[in-house]
Amino acid sequence: MSRSLRNSWVVTFFHVVSFLTFGADLPNILLIVSEDNGPELGCYGDPYARTPVLDRLAKYGVRFNQAFTPYSVCSPSRASFLTGLHPVVNGQLGLATHKFALFEEWPNIFSLFQKAGYHTGLIGKLHVNPEKYFSKHIDYRAISSANFDRKSMSAYAENAETFFSKSKKPFFLSINYPDAHFPLIPKIKEYPKKQDMLTGRDVKPLPWIGCDTPRLREATANYYNCMNRLDSLIGDLLGELQKAGKTENTLIIYIGDHGAQFSRGKTSVYDAGTSIPFIINWPNQISEGLVREELVCVTDILPTCLLAAGVTAPAHLSGRALQPLLRDRRVSNWRTFLPFITTGAAPSIACLQFAYRTEKFKLIISPPNQGENLSAVAYLTDLNSFYIAGCKQHEIDASVPSIQEVYKIYKNPPGYELYDLEQDPNEFLNLAEDPEYKTIRSHLIKEFQKWQKSVDDPFFYDSNVRFWINEQQKARGTNYKGVKNFRWGYLNEF
Repeated sequence: MSRSLRNSWVVTFFHVVSFLTFGADLPNILLIVSEDNGPELGCYGDPYARTPVLDRLAKYGVRFNQAFTPYSVCSPSRASFLTGLHPVVNGQLGLATHKFALFEEWPNIFSLFQKAGYHTGLIGKLHVNPEKYFSKHIDYRAISSANFDRKSMSAYAENAETFFSKSKKPFFLSINYPDAHFPLIPKIKEYPKKQDMLTGRDVKPLPWIGCDTPRLREATANYYNCMNRLDSLIGDLLGELQKAGKTENTLIIYIGDHGAQFSRGKTSVYDAGTSIPFIINWPNQISEGLVREELVCVTDILPTCLLAAGVTAPAHLSGRALQPLLRDRRVSNWRTFLPFITTGAAPSIACLQFAYRTEKFKLIISPPNQGENLSAVAYLTDLNSFYIAGCKQHEIDASVPSIQEVYKIYKNPPGYELYDLEQDPNEFLNLAEDPEYKTIRSHLIKEFQKWQKSVDDPFFYDSNVRFWINEQQKARGTNYKGVKNFRWGYLNEF
């Protein structure tokens, strides 16, 4: 697909009338996003999570059991739900901190709702480049920093109260919480309560990690303490919504942006990195206590919100409106696969990989001539303070042989990995070279390439794959972050 055709998406629209019957008042929309956590919530059956607020949100709403982000790093995930476009389409193929950016100015959730007459707001970081594409359409902005040191956590609800009081017309508000991003700070003032604090004696490491040591258990406990604090803060937020008298007419969506920052999680294309919690609560408009097993994605958020508000949506979005899944009824012709990508997010942790997931199987493709997976190496060697909870070599060596093999594959990925997700949900046993799975592997490769061609994925072409890998390898020896107006070559080449 040509760049000119991509540009035409900005002005090509279709209108869909919701199957739901709305009253005269347009719904408010509240999008709640937390950082670096998978579905480790009580309502998802996690044995250690203490998340009563989010559990209640799910009890009276819809919970999606098979929800994902297409890229398990902050900026690409955010760009995906803000634009409704997969990263290979929108261009945000790495962290904004490292100057990765969108191909162009796509319609986004703030621009579309502002144009529709909504009062728009963002509390918390944006972290997508260029920020101006989004910020110029935000009427109310607060706490623009990442706030990883968790300063003034009460300010999130306080700013929300201000926003709600200023909203004299329907609103769209996105609020981003820094928990459970590293550093994993176990306690901030009154959060969490003393009786809810966990220690390494209370938990085991997340199952997809494979290794189990006292050090990893302590990190895991702190992760859950962050999740507990997150839940309390969301409770404060929903309390302000209730006090403003706006609960009954507000569509609430809660997601995590991607999985936790432990080995094989964040930055990977394993489910541990891409699987997220996804809950929708909408009083009197959806079935309560519903659990859906269909494959859904953060790219579905934009079309869902637009449809709820009766706003026309840009054509050719990667996502689709979730309204058919919000009622307790059988839905036919839903998607049967999801595609994923990781570039490693930055040159120092680079590894280009693709994945194609059905309900039963996951195919992972790793192009050649990349060397080691530098994201895996980062966890192994404590690249920085964000990677300190990664499995270390002595912990891997002390594990059973099958887990040692898992980490060999993680560090030096073969061309193909294939996992039976029904039998092996943690993706521990690579079946790619098993003769019994040869037909399945070939089929998934063809289907992935078919999808690539349909969306004009630049990585469909081997020349672009080589260009990307070469550019990232060369960048490791340069101070690109210190270069004014630095722009990655792929933004022009692709």
